[in-house]
Amino acid sequence: MDATALDEYTQLNSNLWRVFGLTPSKSQVLSLVRTQLDVLTDKLKQPHDEAARQRLCSLTADLFQLAGEIFFDGNHYTDATHCYSLAASAAKEAGAFDLWACALTRHAFVAVYEQQFPQAVPLLELAAALARRGDSTLSTRYWVAAVQAETFAGLGDQDACQRALDTAEQVLDLPGQVHNGGWLRFDGSRLAEERGTCYVALGRSDLAETALTKALSGPLTVRRRAGVLTDLALLGVQRRDPEQVVAFTAEAVEAARQTGSGVINRKLRGLQQYLLPLLRDRRIRRLNDDITALTRPASG
Repeated sequence: MDATALDEYTQLNSNLWRVFGLTPSKSQVLSLVRTQLDVLTDKLKQPHDEAARQRLCSLTADLFQLAGEIFFDGNHYTDATHCYSLAASAAKEAGAFDLWACALTRHAFVAVYEQQFPQAVPLLELAAALARRGDSTLSTRYWVAAVQAETFAGLGDQDACQRALDTAEQVLDLPGQVHNGGWLRFDGSRLAEERGTCYVALGRSDLAETALTKALSGPLTVRRRAGVLTDLALLGVQRRDPEQVVAFTAEAVEAARQTGSGVINRKLRGLQQYLLPLLRDRRIRRLNDDITALTRPASG
């Protein structure tokens, strides 16, 4: 297989990631990704020299991570983790340590999102070890640290969380282009919202509000903004401040309506379990009903 064809596949993968980033409804990209995965997996069944096979494995690992992200956004976590496992296997065969580490980190993040924090720990430990063997000019190891921080926060380990956050922040010291805009997108621009999420989980409302307010003032995608809004609403719950809860929850609910994002819906479900003490407020009751309607599994 010649280098020109492999370069074309590489460009197509990059384009698919770009479309994924720009499309509010992520599921619309899935058919394109599946078509290209079929092409790549068919090519892998054919004989190639070692260099071409490694590139094909890397391209396949790349797209399986994108497929996993699409499934994750749609709340199809079993499908997402299957894609991430396939991505990790392909990256391992390619000998691509950063790509492999990112696949494991995405796999771990599903466990983090489902608040199954102990399951994420060994995956992230392996991802961190692989990232140390990878390209030191890339942000991989710092992204792993950011997800580890959220894991430690979920486990209630504030000291380990803070150490991981401090490690993640070192990405800001890297010169040049530190990511590829596809399977690796961590550049430190999300540090404020990630700190906020961790501090909310740890019950540090003072630190959380500072970080989340900073995050909200920056350029955010609809999905990321909704995550910050939901965390700010949860802060309002912790403070028994109905005005804060209503303002931020209402905007997050509207974002969920606009995008149909399973990620936003999941964040709202996480918030909903804490709304009970405030349900005497009719505005919060209405928002609670809205969340129930948005996150109810489709019938049939």
